[in-house]
Amino acid sequence: MLNKLKNIFGSFFKGHERTVKAKKNIVLSVFIKGLSMIVGFLLIRVTLDYLDKTTYGIWLTLTSFLTWFTFFEVGLGNGLKNKLAEALAVKDYALGKAYVSTTYAILTIIVGSVALLFFIGNSFIDWSAVINTEKELAGELTYLSFIVFGFFFLRFIIQLISIVLTADQRPAIANIFGPIGNLIVLILIYILTKTTEGSLIYLGWVLSVVPVIVLIIATIYFFNNDYKKIAPSIKYVKMEYAKDLLSLGIKFFAIQIAGLVIYQSSTIIIAQYFGPAEVTTYNIAYKYFSILLMAFTIIVSPFWSAYTEAWVKNDIQWIKNTVKKLLMIWGALSIGGVIMLIIADPFYDLWLNDDEIIIPFNLSLVLLIYFITYTFGGIFNMFINGVGKIKLQLILSAISAVIFIVVAIILIEVFHLGIVSLVLASIIANIEGFIIAPIQYNKIINGRAHGIWNK
Repeated sequence: MLNKLKNIFGSFFKGHERTVKAKKNIVLSVFIKGLSMIVGFLLIRVTLDYLDKTTYGIWLTLTSFLTWFTFFEVGLGNGLKNKLAEALAVKDYALGKAYVSTTYAILTIIVGSVALLFFIGNSFIDWSAVINTEKELAGELTYLSFIVFGFFFLRFIIQLISIVLTADQRPAIANIFGPIGNLIVLILIYILTKTTEGSLIYLGWVLSVVPVIVLIIATIYFFNNDYKKIAPSIKYVKMEYAKDLLSLGIKFFAIQIAGLVIYQSSTIIIAQYFGPAEVTTYNIAYKYFSILLMAFTIIVSPFWSAYTEAWVKNDIQWIKNTVKKLLMIWGALSIGGVIMLIIADPFYDLWLNDDEIIIPFNLSLVLLIYFITYTFGGIFNMFINGVGKIKLQLILSAISAVIFIVVAIILIEVFHLGIVSLVLASIIANIEGFIIAPIQYNKIINGRAHGIWNK
C-alpha cells in the first residue's frame, strides 16, 4: 500500500519542469488555503461574538475603503511580476535587482505622499456620515481610521515580497503570510472576547498591526536568504526602468480600478441603501461562495509567471495543454459549487449559530453563478495577463465598471431586488471575462491576433 502511494505521488510530480513546479505549488497551496479558509470562517465567528452584527458591518464598510487606496500602486506590483519573471527566466539577476529596487523606491514615494495627504485630510472626514451610522461614533471612527489606514500604507509597501515570490513561481509561499497573520489575529481576538467589551479600536489595532509584523519578518528573511541576489538596494534604483514597469503596470492598474469599483463599491452601496447590518449578510454569503474562487486561485495562480516564461521560450504546446486541463478542473469546481448551494442553509446555521443573520437563497444562487462565470474567464485572463497583452481587457474593464454602477442602481431603485442587485450587476458587467477573454486567448495562441487583440 505504501509503495502504491509512493508511485501515485511520484507519477503526479513527473512531467515538464514548469508543470512540476506548478503542481508542487498547488499541493502546498491546498494546505495553506485550507488553513486560511478554516481560520477565516472562525475569525468571522469570533469577531461576530466580539461585536454585534451592526458594529461588524461598520467595520466591514470602513475597511472596504482601504482597497480604494490600492489605486495608488498604479499597477507596479503586476508590472514587477511580469518583468521580474522575464529576468529570472534568463537568469539576469542584475536586471531583476534593478526592477525590485526601483519598484520599492517608486512605491515608497507614492504611498508616502498619499499617506501624508490622508493624515492631513482625515480629521475633516465625517466617517459616521460616510458609513451611515450614529453621529456619536464620529470621533471613534476618526481615531480608528488613523490606525487602520496608517498600518495599511506600511503594509502596502512591504507586501512586495509576495510579488517577488510569485514572479519566481512560488505563489504558495507568497500566500502563506495571510493565514499566519489571521491565525495570530484569531487568537488575539478570542482573548479580547474574554477580557474586554466589544471595541472597534481594539479590533483595529489587532487586525492592522499583526499582518505588518508578519510581512516585515518575511521580507527580512527572504531578502537575506533565497533572494539575496535581487534584494532591493538604493544603488540599484534606476528610474530609467520605471518606464518598463509602469508602461505595463499602469494597464494592470486601470484594470484593477475597474475590479475595485465592482467589488468594493458593492459594500458602500449596500451600506447606503440598506444599512451596515446588510453588509454583514452580503459579506457572509460572499465569504462562503468565495471558497470556489479560493480553490480556483490555488490552481491557477502558479501559471501567471509560468505563462510568462513559456511565452518567452515560445513553448506554445505547453500553454495549450495547460489551458485544456484547467478547463476540466473548472468543470469539476462548478459541480462542487452546486453542492455548496444545496448545503448552504445548514452550513450557515452551523457556522454562525445566530438567528439574527438570515442569508436569502436567491443571494446564494446568484453568488454561485457569479463565481462560476468569473472563474471561467479567469482561466483565459491568467494567460493574457502573463503575456502582457491586456489593452483590450483594459478598455472592456472600464466599460464593465460603468455598466455595474448603472445596472446596480436600476435593479435597486426600479426593480427593488435588494442586495441581490449588486451580484446580478456584477455578473452582467463581467462580459469581458466569460465571453471576450476566451476569444482573445484563441486568437493569440493560434497566431491570429491582430490590432487591439494583440496589444
